[in-house]
Amino acid sequence: MKLTILGCYAATPRTLTNPTSQVLEIRNHHFLIDCGEGTQVQLRKQKIKFTKINRVFISHLHGDHFYGLIGLISTFSLLSRANDLHIYGPKGIQEIIHLQLRLSESWPKFDLIFHELTSKESQVLYEDDNVIVSSFPLKHRVYTNGFLFQEKPSERKLDMNAVLNYEIETCYFQNIKNGKDITLDDGRIIPNSDLSFDPPATKSYAYCSDTKYTESIIPYIQMATVLYHESTFLESEEALAKKTMHATAKQAAMIAQKAGVSQLILGHYSTRYPSIDAFKIEAKTHFDAILLADDGLQFEF
Repeated sequence: MKLTILGCYAATPRTLTNPTSQVLEIRNHHFLIDCGEGTQVQLRKQKIKFTKINRVFISHLHGDHFYGLIGLISTFSLLSRANDLHIYGPKGIQEIIHLQLRLSESWPKFDLIFHELTSKESQVLYEDDNVIVSSFPLKHRVYTNGFLFQEKPSERKLDMNAVLNYEIETCYFQNIKNGKDITLDDGRIIPNSDLSFDPPATKSYAYCSDTKYTESIIPYIQMATVLYHESTFLESEEALAKKTMHATAKQAAMIAQKAGVSQLILGHYSTRYPSIDAFKIEAKTHFDAILLADDGLQFEF
């Protein structure tokens, strides 16, 4: 599982910082999560191929989280994209994008498939044999979702020494990988645990974009491998965080601690602060395993 931070600062773009956008690589998928201004430029800088992005998840309709989407779609069209593009986001996102495309007379030749979200409950948005992606409600000034990306368990790995020792035919290999016991010709039942190894532990990534401090999200992100949680402000601006329905670094750490996640990544910093180091210092008062997001950083888990 690999996370590339394209942008992680709040509100307005600057010459050296970008609004929210990131790419999660998980089980051969490249999921684009939010799409602030400058996303396509950042994708080029990080050498992420546009053709690998087939699903975009937009948390909410504040500009610093989706204003880069129309530009990305336009560039996809100029590059003669053929693959469908699935966009998951709040109700209204299709109307916004269609209006821009209609007035500019620049409809793409590939299919744009919108999955508009209105539910205030968690729901499965995408699932295949390898991953499952779910939404969960956040509490912000407008309708906002977080997203949980979960790996599905992979096949068990054959213990070839044991398999050969029991002279098991290859036609039964898939059954062993699927976790089944094997009955030999002489009637002996060989437990699957004697014939295979456990697969790697599954990983999960929870993305909490703009939200005030709310423990209501804990059941959805419980025990996640990695949690990205917004930390727009430091505790000295807690009153402003409450007013704007954002979180502080300390509050993000409290959520991580209570949810029992393995790793916390802080981001969505207000640009009022001269350094982001203070966010980590503050958060460590409640949680130890902390990483600071920054534009262009990549994390592998």
